[in-house]
Amino acid sequence: MSALFPNYAPSWETDEHRELRQLAGQFFRKESAPHQERWAKQHCVDREFWNKAGNAGLLGLDLPEEFGGAGGDFGMQAVVQDEMVYAHDSAFGFLVHSPIVAHYVYKYANDVQRQRWMPGIISGEKVLAIAMTEPGTGSDLQGVRTTAIRDGDDYVINGSKTFISNGTHCDLLVVVAKTDPSQGASGVSLIVAEVDELEGFERGRVLEKMGQHGQDTRELFFSDMRVPVKNLLGSQEGLGFYQLMEQLSRERLIIASACAALAEAAILEALKYSREREAFGRPIGRFQHNAFTLAECKAEAFAIRTMVDATIQQYIDGANDPATASMAKLFAAETTDKIVDKCLQIFGGYGYMMEYPIASMYTGSRVNRIYGGTSEIMKEIISRSM
Repeated sequence: MSALFPNYAPSWETDEHRELRQLAGQFFRKESAPHQERWAKQHCVDREFWNKAGNAGLLGLDLPEEFGGAGGDFGMQAVVQDEMVYAHDSAFGFLVHSPIVAHYVYKYANDVQRQRWMPGIISGEKVLAIAMTEPGTGSDLQGVRTTAIRDGDDYVINGSKTFISNGTHCDLLVVVAKTDPSQGASGVSLIVAEVDELEGFERGRVLEKMGQHGQDTRELFFSDMRVPVKNLLGSQEGLGFYQLMEQLSRERLIIASACAALAEAAILEALKYSREREAFGRPIGRFQHNAFTLAECKAEAFAIRTMVDATIQQYIDGANDPATASMAKLFAAETTDKIVDKCLQIFGGYGYMMEYPIASMYTGSRVNRIYGGTSEIMKEIISRSM
């Protein structure tokens, strides 16, 4: 685990998880951390970094060995995500590709589709993205306006998407579209577009975000984009909304896990600074206010960590509970935001300077309360379970 809690280990963590943690930590510190500033300026990681991550065995770890995966569990995805955050990497689109979209493809693809796509997904040859959000549609996924109308052996797809992570590098794009616009939720389907040199597919502008500047978040446009009907995910049309609802719990859990790591990383940075920076003849960490602030942050971070780990254990045990995942994401996202803010304050004016990792943590933290479902949506889901 993180240096903040050296005597704590989650119930789901095994020797295999610990070995993976060491491997992933070394990889991100060597291959990722030195490039964060450059990636932020170019708004994406280097394309070959995906291949490096695949060669290191860090993609698709809970997918079957027959496709190149490790045949592990969700905890392996969480371990890699942790170590990426501890290394101060806010650019690599691992979260979208590996824990989220790869599982959509594996879960709902048929055998032919799996044989075609999964090896490249796990090796890093094929980068994944999912096109859910539209300019006028956020959490209300049954309200998407992008259409996929069948024409012979193809779907003709028209529409636009926004806030698409991995939008620059994606090779395989899971498109959320209406195959029957006359229906609500029952008209939504998921279709995999192989976008390399695909006519009618356009990558729009890279979006200027508050934080996570190294992530390639873009607008995407579809104009009479033809995708083979055989690329439909699922046995029939109209299953997309239900597929999304089933997988969103997993998405929210990995976001919660990333929040736990971010809170810990922020506290470690603040602790380090508070021991080095002096004021009035002594380290600022020796002033009671700062010491108490950091003590409070550590207690809150431990609450996040144990809640997230309990939910991961539940998921590994086979209970994919939307309300529990929503509680984990709500608490982790909201509390982490407060922790990072308090840690930044320890730095004073230097906390506002991008040369310090705490500044990137601060701007990057805010989106956790929005994507994967806003905090308000989490409360709605939780309240329905009561």
